[in-house]
Amino acid sequence: MKLATRAELLFSVKSFAAAMLAVYISMHIGLPRPFWSMMTAYICAAPFAGPTRSKGLYRAGGTILGGTMVTFVVPQLSNSPELLSLVLALWIGGCLFVSLLDRTPRSYLLMLAGYTAGLIAFPAVNDPGAIFDIALARVEEIVLGVTCATLVHSLVLPQPFGPVLLARLDHAVRDAQHWIRDALNPAGDARSASDRRKLAGDITELRLMSTHLPFDTSHLRWTGRAVNALQERLAQFVPIVSGIEDRLAALRNMGAASVSEHWSALLKDVVALTDNPKEVAIARQGALLYERIDELAPQVHRELSWSGMIELNLAARLRRLVDICVETRALRQHIDAGVSGRLPAEVRRLPDLLNKVPASALHLDYGMAALSAFAAVVAVLLCCAFWILTGWPGGATAPMMCAVLCCFFSTQDDPAPFIKSFLAWTVYSIPASAVYLLVLLPAIHSFEMLVLVCAPLFLVLGVLLARPATFGRAMPFLFGICGTLAMIDTHNADMVTFTNSMLSQVLGLTVAAVTTRVVRSVGAAWTARRLLKAGWNELARLGGGEKTTLPEFSARMVDRIGLLTPRLASVGSHQDLQARDALRDLRIGLNMTLLQQVRPQLGRGDAALSPLMTQLSQHFARLPAVDQTGETQLLGALDNALRATCEGAHDAFQREALAALTGIRRDLFPAAAPYEPTVALAH
Repeated sequence: MKLATRAELLFSVKSFAAAMLAVYISMHIGLPRPFWSMMTAYICAAPFAGPTRSKGLYRAGGTILGGTMVTFVVPQLSNSPELLSLVLALWIGGCLFVSLLDRTPRSYLLMLAGYTAGLIAFPAVNDPGAIFDIALARVEEIVLGVTCATLVHSLVLPQPFGPVLLARLDHAVRDAQHWIRDALNPAGDARSASDRRKLAGDITELRLMSTHLPFDTSHLRWTGRAVNALQERLAQFVPIVSGIEDRLAALRNMGAASVSEHWSALLKDVVALTDNPKEVAIARQGALLYERIDELAPQVHRELSWSGMIELNLAARLRRLVDICVETRALRQHIDAGVSGRLPAEVRRLPDLLNKVPASALHLDYGMAALSAFAAVVAVLLCCAFWILTGWPGGATAPMMCAVLCCFFSTQDDPAPFIKSFLAWTVYSIPASAVYLLVLLPAIHSFEMLVLVCAPLFLVLGVLLARPATFGRAMPFLFGICGTLAMIDTHNADMVTFTNSMLSQVLGLTVAAVTTRVVRSVGAAWTARRLLKAGWNELARLGGGEKTTLPEFSARMVDRIGLLTPRLASVGSHQDLQARDALRDLRIGLNMTLLQQVRPQLGRGDAALSPLMTQLSQHFARLPAVDQTGETQLLGALDNALRATCEGAHDAFQREALAALTGIRRDLFPAAAPYEPTVALAH
């Protein structure tokens, strides 16, 4: 094992100090279960202060909610263990279902409320009259552990989260600039589609990371609106640059070398715009580029050719790209000013609701959330049934651990391997737990000795918790030991109780693994198809008239692409998936959204768009099935819409509509014969 770094040692020492502080205060003020707060201090600990604070807040909230629930339910149903088990299982499943519909760290609150009810209620079924005291003790100890962890990690050499988030943000901006250079330069270092999709995943990860920002100790938290706005601009980079890349390729493939050449100088200047150092303001350069784009864009008329349409689309997307580059640069400079304590007034005036996409705008899978909740309910009920039928005195631990594990790994495609790994490292922790519980702790009679005895093992575990590569093994090991030490609190530190508890833990984890494997586990290919289908369904609803904003649509589709990336990488043999281009779907959705926005201003040209939108809706609703007749009709509807729009008033709305229609036609039918404007006149 490699030596610990300074950051890992610091995290370990602070975590151990917070845990021991929580135990000391608990013992000093006479709280009944000091080792609950010790475990909480470790669970809340994170390498950075911001995530530690947010996790602590949500853990405290979830504990209070779960404790309140069991205080009312257990006394009412204590004489009916079967009904009580059903109610608790449904509560755990219901909380898990709702928590899975929030992809931010806030989901921890409801997930914890679910399994906390089981942690309190199952051991207390034989003593329902004491449920209030047990729940109160749980809340007190958890809040104490959360408070100690938050104070130590916030006050003792706090590690701010802001610089890490800012570095990731700059990395994503550099990747976007690299993509712009590749897209606009035919000799660029063209990356694969998977690299593009990785950028999409990074953008969503940044969005989720930034939910910790209000809890951070750095000045970056004051620039939260600018950070959110910059993330929205990054999400819009993806379809815009992807579209420009495709249109330039189309012009080259059509042999329109002379057409693409007269754009080349402009494209180089757009690349030069993004290459400016981040301290340089680029608004003036951007304004000059707008004028040159407008000069190069072809004029709209009834005879405008297909290559002209593509140039029109190219001009519209280049204009938006320059917009985004200028806005991104200004926001990044505002963030720098805010970090140095000079937050510009315009950042304070940023309309929060317009610049922040809510978490609900990300991809949500109600079906998988329901399946995960159902698996948790079934697993908990199986453990309860075994416990009730056998009358096993130590059986309460089985449904507790089963509930915790079903919740912990519910976001994975296949949670079973993770639960098995947790089970294995829990088993490995049993010898250490036995030594501490049955040999060392009974011989200790002072807090100082407790610290000395615990320090060697827990300081090593703290270092392993700080490493992503070993976190998944260190956490169940530590979880197993801390859970065992709680027997000291209940005066059950004997071999019989210990053996019963360990067997019950193993049973609960085994039932969780088996039930999850049978009921809940799905393959990466299955999830990938589900993600693609969710995108097509959204496009079908757009065609049907559903309204959405461009930032929300971009955020959701970019999120889906990010979720697809690791799954497509692991399903190489599934050609039906590899043939799908999620970036193409994103571009089509962008154009459909823009088309919806300008339709009311098109006058008579809007009449040809209604049948087109209906056919687009039908096309995406039936995917992945393909109807050749329907495809032919859709292509005809697109050409009719292009011709009808060309006849309309020559204004900005017409140009945007033509650009959007051209983008949809190019993305849906890249191999079709070019659009023929004169055919419409002949008919």
